[in-house]
This record gives sequence, structure tokens and C-alpha cells, in this order.
Amino acid sequence: MEEINIIGGGLAGCEAAYYLAQRGIKIKLYEKKKIERNEAQKSDLLAELVCSNSFRGNDISQGVGLLKKELLELDSLFMEAAIKNEVPAGGALAVDRTKFSQYITEKIHGHPNIEVIYEEFSKIDNTKLTIVSSGPLTEGPLLEELKRLIGEEFCYFYDGSAPIVSAESINMDKVFYASRYDKGNPTDYLNAPMDKNEYEIFYQKLIKSEKNIPHLKGEKEKYFNGCMPIEEMARRGEKTLLFGPLKPVGLSKNGERHQAVVQLRAENEEKTMYNMVGFQTGLVFSAQRELIQMIPGLESAEILRYGVVHRNTFINSPKVLTEFGNLGNFNNVFIAGQISGVEGYVESAASGLVCAMQIANKIEHKCYLNFPKETMVGALMKYISTDKGSHKLEPMNANFGLLPPLDEQIRDKKLKKEKLATRSLNFLEEFIKGLNNG
Repeated sequence: MEEINIIGGGLAGCEAAYYLAQRGIKIKLYEKKKIERNEAQKSDLLAELVCSNSFRGNDISQGVGLLKKELLELDSLFMEAAIKNEVPAGGALAVDRTKFSQYITEKIHGHPNIEVIYEEFSKIDNTKLTIVSSGPLTEGPLLEELKRLIGEEFCYFYDGSAPIVSAESINMDKVFYASRYDKGNPTDYLNAPMDKNEYEIFYQKLIKSEKNIPHLKGEKEKYFNGCMPIEEMARRGEKTLLFGPLKPVGLSKNGERHQAVVQLRAENEEKTMYNMVGFQTGLVFSAQRELIQMIPGLESAEILRYGVVHRNTFINSPKVLTEFGNLGNFNNVFIAGQISGVEGYVESAASGLVCAMQIANKIEHKCYLNFPKETMVGALMKYISTDKGSHKLEPMNANFGLLPPLDEQIRDKKLKKEKLATRSLNFLEEFIKGLNNG
């Protein structure tokens, strides 16, 4: 049996490698971070979480919650690792990022059918089955190889990560524990409240602070809404943050009302580090430090990691990808993870799993799998592979707007989402039965 090349040891690459290896298929997994890291990578571990440690909402009435449930049903390594390394996060699924990545690294390195090769992969042989899951910071020879194969212009967007502060440097007399609307454990989040005057001073400082954004000459900054830096949101108006990451609604201490609230979520199981929720930023480090220390309770904050903005590369997937995840002109080459146009950790893992399942079928001389469009997995793949005319790809995460409408009209939004989720899981159940019988 031929070996499969997988380029990139992130979430999508590891998910794909493990799925195929479990089915007796030999894998060569290429990862270059031990010889050269990009600007976002901080460790040598596989499946590194470079931004937040949160995988977002758990409830299946949320798009990403439904996607996680689907991945559980499909025996995802990503979900196995997440559940085993979960840390409290209210209604969200968050993990101890180091233990999560260590878990997957050990699974990959310990598998007899996977050879991990720490070197740069620079030449794609389109006669061999290959998954490119090199991430949105793909550059150099591999980027040129993709351009050679695809022959379409690439589109670019910017993405950001949030600062992390030391728990022991937080003034616990000024912050309080609470989860929004009392969902989950009340100790899942720390909350730093601001009054009207404190927020106005913070806001003015924020919009006047210096940025440090990597870009190419003549290129405009274009952000995906789900990862927009806090300073970019602030430039839309003084109240924008109050309806976004700093919204005070659902958070109170002894019935007090606040103008704004900065939430902090535990970054690890020991709760020695806290991530500033929704605080992605591309400001220069000195400005970040000054702003953070203006927040009540964080006056002496020790910043363990500053926020950064990355220039992300996505292929123009609606023009070049099929719904099975491979290139239309070179059907042995599959593209998975964020470079394919999905946005988010869970979505990246899902795309890697889809590509692996398609390759497994191809090796067995079976037809490609048609994931039901009623499932979140199928809807995501349909979205990134559907040509929308002259428009470029808009990176997309899991949401109910991707799913076909119900046959009945339902005005209650929560009930509607619950019915959509139930329908998705029913379709997935039938799909899995077909796999097992096929």
C-alpha cells in the first residue's frame, strides 16, 4: 500500500494522520517547526494552539457545538484530546493547551503507522496522495508550489491572538468570579469591571495606540470578523466593545451595574495563567502593557504572552477545491485546515478528518463520500467549495446559516436551532450507518 504525505502537524494534519493510520495506512507527516518556527508558534509540540485555548460553545444550539458533537460521533482524535484535557470555561469547551498538544503529540509519535519527519516539504508530487494542512502562515517553497498547482490568485486576511497574564499578578480584590448569565461554574471566569470614566479613558487610549501589523507593500488589512483585533472593533465606535468582548450584560457582583467588563479565562488546569477573552490585538507591546494595566485589577499584571496579529494565507477555495476537499485539477492533492478557508480550531480538525475519510475510500477504490449538506461538516465543505462568482473566499466558521432551511417555519430562534441540530445529527447517524455497512 502506498504511503500518504501529510504536510503540516497542526490540528487538521494530526486528525487526518491518525484517522488513516488507525486504518492501517502508512503516513509520512512533515512538520518543519523544529527547524524553523513561524511567528505564531511557541513550542515544538504537534497540534499547537497558537491563539486561544477555547474551542467555543458546547451547546448544540450553537454551530460550533453541533460541529463538536458531529466530530464525537465520527471518533475524532481532536475531540478525544479536548475532553481528556478540558479546563472549566462555563458554557464553552476550553483546554489546558500544553496538555492537549502533548496528548496528540504522543498519539501521533506513538503510532506505528506514522513517521513524523521534521523538515520542510517543498515539492508536491501530484501523482501521490497528499494532504496539505500547513496552516494559514504557509510561506516559502511550499507556498510557491501551491501557487504553481492552483494557478489562481490567493486571498489574504489577518488574524490575532490575545494576551495572557499571570494569575498571581491579578488583584483579586478588584475582580470577581462569574460566568455570563450564570452558565457553568461561577469560578470559570474572572471579571474585571470598569465604570463609565474608566472605560472612556481606556477607550481613548486604545484608539490612539500604535499598531504593529505585518503586511505586504500596497496590501490593505482585511480581518475575519470572528478574530478582529480589539483596536479595530473600537474604531467602529465607542459603544462597539460594549456589545462585543467587553459587554457587561449578564455579569454582575452583588447586583452592581458596570459600564464594561473584561473577562479572563483560565489558560491551564492549574489556573496559574489567564487569557484575556476576546482581546485579540496587534498593538505594539508597550501599548498593550499600558492598556492592560489601566484595567481595574490588572494594574500590576505580569504579561506572560503579548497579543500578536498574523498575516494569514487562504487559498481561493471556491475556485479550486471540490466538496471532497481535493483540488479539481489535481485530485490526489487535498487541502485541509485553515488554509482551505475554514475558520477556527474545530473547523480545521473537521476538514482534516473529511480529507482523510475521502482518501481512505479512494485507496479502497470506493466512491468519494457525500457528507449530507444537512450536517455541519457537510455544510462547511459545501461552503468552501462552492463558486460564488467573482468573489473571493470569505473564511467561515460553523454557524446555522450554512445549513439548508427547515421544511417548516419556526419563529422561535432557539427552537429553530434545536430542530436544525436534531436534523443534522439524524442525517449523520444515517451517514455513519452507511459507512459501517459499506
